[in-house]
Amino acid sequence: MNFMNISTRYVALAAIASCLASSSLAQSPKGHLVVIGGGNRGKEIMQKIVELAGGPDAVIAILPMASSYADSTENEQNYLREFRGYGIKEAKYLNIKRAVANSDSVVRLFDDVTGVFFGGGDQAVLTAAIGKTAIEKRLHELYNAGAVISGTSAGAAVMSKVMLTGEEKRPDRDSSFTKIEADNIITQEGFGFLEDVIVDQHFIRRRRHNRILSLVMEHPKLPAIAIDEATAVWVKPDRTFEVIGVSGVIVYDATRAQVVRDAVGFGIRSSGIVTHILRPGSRYDLNTRTVLQLQP
Repeated sequence: MNFMNISTRYVALAAIASCLASSSLAQSPKGHLVVIGGGNRGKEIMQKIVELAGGPDAVIAILPMASSYADSTENEQNYLREFRGYGIKEAKYLNIKRAVANSDSVVRLFDDVTGVFFGGGDQAVLTAAIGKTAIEKRLHELYNAGAVISGTSAGAAVMSKVMLTGEEKRPDRDSSFTKIEADNIITQEGFGFLEDVIVDQHFIRRRRHNRILSLVMEHPKLPAIAIDEATAVWVKPDRTFEVIGVSGVIVYDATRAQVVRDAVGFGIRSSGIVTHILRPGSRYDLNTRTVLQLQP
């Protein structure tokens, strides 16, 4: 037996393991997420975005492409006025089209950016504009380096990898999301700043219980963070989040539930789904999937 060869192999394996561990640590995001459920975004939420982006030194890129008004000068001026009102160094309104989303000159517009804000509208339009492009890659680089990534409504939906589009395969004639069924909720790939959860928005206000339950049962390994209007989750680098704003957030966790799909049709049933109803000041750990603090 050649002990030298065995020893050499162990050293090599240890070196590989060390490199993998270092790589994993290097890729842990240092940035923050502020994910807003739509509706009115109050001062508390906006001030938190500005604070995390650097306060007076903040340079915030506003990405409005989800909106049908993205090309509107009025929309641009309203956004710039809003962010400049918080005394930041600079606000950039970057209405990026797919045709230039891989351009070096456009990517360089983000060189000094410390915060990003995705506006509301249609999340599928936003991902169609910059998904799988150099711009999306640059946004992840910024987040990994410490920037704050924020968004409201459609800009919240894009945060998760499994992204709700707001559409279903079999809607009722007069209403939508009236049933809890398998293989009905249409999803696409979002930007994946949160890879292991599903984000929903306008949740309590628009009574979106049926669609999120359907989706959580189809993806039981992915808890859902369902955010109401005028409310946000502030996700920190340690993967805990705090609820800020005025309403609530509901977490649906089916990771330990029993989920059964009917052999025929689209029926789906479950036992053991855990829900947490969180109000402003509540804190939650995405790693352990436990509530850290229920009340301030």
